[in-house]
Amino acid sequence: MASRKRRLIALTASAVAAAVLGTAGLALTQQASAATVDTSAYYVLKNRNSGKVLDVYEYSKADGAKIDQWSQNNGDWQQFQFLDMGSGYYRLKAKHSGRVLNVASASKAENAGLVQSTGDSKATSQQFELLDMGSGYYRLKNRNSGKVVNVAGASTSDGAAVVQVTGDSKVASQQWQLVKVGSGDTGTGSGGSTGTSPTAAWPKETGSQKVSSVISVPKAGLDGGNKRYYASGGGQEEGQDPIFELADGATLANVIIGAPAADGVHCLGSCTLRNVWWLDVGEDAATFLGGTSATYTVDGGGAKLASDKVFQHNGGGTLTIKNFQVSDFGKLYRSCGNCSKQNKRAVVVQNVVLTAPGKSVVGINTNYGDTATLSGITIVGDSSKKMAICDRFTGNSTGAEPPKTGTGPDGTYCKYSTSSITYK
Repeated sequence: MASRKRRLIALTASAVAAAVLGTAGLALTQQASAATVDTSAYYVLKNRNSGKVLDVYEYSKADGAKIDQWSQNNGDWQQFQFLDMGSGYYRLKAKHSGRVLNVASASKAENAGLVQSTGDSKATSQQFELLDMGSGYYRLKNRNSGKVVNVAGASTSDGAAVVQVTGDSKVASQQWQLVKVGSGDTGTGSGGSTGTSPTAAWPKETGSQKVSSVISVPKAGLDGGNKRYYASGGGQEEGQDPIFELADGATLANVIIGAPAADGVHCLGSCTLRNVWWLDVGEDAATFLGGTSATYTVDGGGAKLASDKVFQHNGGGTLTIKNFQVSDFGKLYRSCGNCSKQNKRAVVVQNVVLTAPGKSVVGINTNYGDTATLSGITIVGDSSKKMAICDRFTGNSTGAEPPKTGTGPDGTYCKYSTSSITYK
């Protein structure tokens, strides 16, 4: 299962009863009802046993795509809207596909798998009742079978199948926390706001601060209130210190990074960069250094004047870049081609506007199993279509310049369709 691409990138799930708002843990009523579920919102459903969330496998939009669990990255494939069917039942609609949660073939069998299907208001296999388990957790009981939604084998692994089983109130793998998108639980740090639009106006700074030593951002996060931070050095010199260094799980929000920008931001583990703006990219805007299971999200914000890379991925895990804007740049994203320690990496790019000049959107290493999944890409000022969308390389750990082996969609490593790219 771990061979999927994966995602990193915003927020999720569905609240129930009095409202599970992130880590606030507000008290829930004994019986969830239409009055206590915000049917206009989206939610992430987090499993009590594994801490992973309900997910549509491989971000698929297809009818019959299977449902699994995956580390929370807040992609649209992990966000569900509750559609009130009356009598305490709901359909759960995936944000990215518009399809709804369903038991495959309307089966009543034990361990029948869950899939996404075209919505049918008359199909009881698409309807679920919320059973309050207390402490902000619920079981989802299927109207057709009477069975509940469970992670197969009580697995804690990414990619484990989600199935229906006979209900057991003591089994944690049958219990789900409903986290309302924007409630503050991003899965990768603090901060409840959402990312700006990729066409939003750049923010006006509220003040400025020269940074003489690295600012360490703890897991609790930092909201800069649109203050501008700048270093004493910048440019493309290798080995520069960052302005901000984020602890595992930290969120950096509402910050403007001015010139000189040094090496921008370093994420030591999973992190969220929300509405961070680079007026002039130095060595790199941000470098991601976490382990193989790390998830990083860049949500909103923008960058200008990057002579080489904007986002450098040296560690492992998955980076999601969404709702972002960039202009006058070399590469939006590069999986390190010659780091001394190499990893399998994944990048998801969605709802991003790129203004020429720019050399490429993403660059990945196929020999390490890297993947890039792109959607909603808008390219401005490149009528000749010179900007590469997805370049493929053979990486190495020797420090040598990696050779380019191909470009464009191939369905295995560079995952997108031509309809995902719009030129203006």
